[in-house]
Amino acid sequence: MKKAKEKIELLELAKAIGIAIAFAYGIRFFLFTPIVVDGASMMPTFENGDRVIVDKIGPKSMEYERFDVIVFEAKEDTNYIKRIIGIPGDRIVYENDELFINGERYKEPYLEEYKKALIDNDTLTGDFTLEGNLGELTVPDGYFFVLGDNRRNSTDSRDPSVGFVSKDKILGTAKIVFLPVDNLKIIK
Repeated sequence: MKKAKEKIELLELAKAIGIAIAFAYGIRFFLFTPIVVDGASMMPTFENGDRVIVDKIGPKSMEYERFDVIVFEAKEDTNYIKRIIGIPGDRIVYENDELFINGERYKEPYLEEYKKALIDNDTLTGDFTLEGNLGELTVPDGYFFVLGDNRRNSTDSRDPSVGFVSKDKILGTAKIVFLPVDNLKIIK
């Protein structure tokens, strides 16, 4: 009788562990996933080696917005983390280190720290237009124009090899840096 009770308890424990593992896998696969930032293209927002949580479900249920930080599939087995600058229909121009979207100047407060640190007093972001870089006047429907925050050292939508990012290639938004602990922060 005691052995049968222990066997039932062991079976219940195994079942609970199995459910917990399946639940954790489901959360990681369908809702949130950790990624490791590889490279300096998003400095100072993200440092090389930062571990970031990607929200995979939130953005799927609503629209991506200008200045969201996203993770997307750039090539097979290669994901990039960048900031959305242009949404469908936007006309993007960068001139004298200032961003203009549809003729309106936009501030980029997340770049201020980096601009102040420039030693050469040059611009952080070189002048460009969508038409000059990608041959389009506006961001096409279903696509986004993305830039890395480290504008001098980022492979992003300015490069025709990346170009516009299809909504279908976006894995989710990066909202939280959780490791290393001294870099812990919520991304705005």
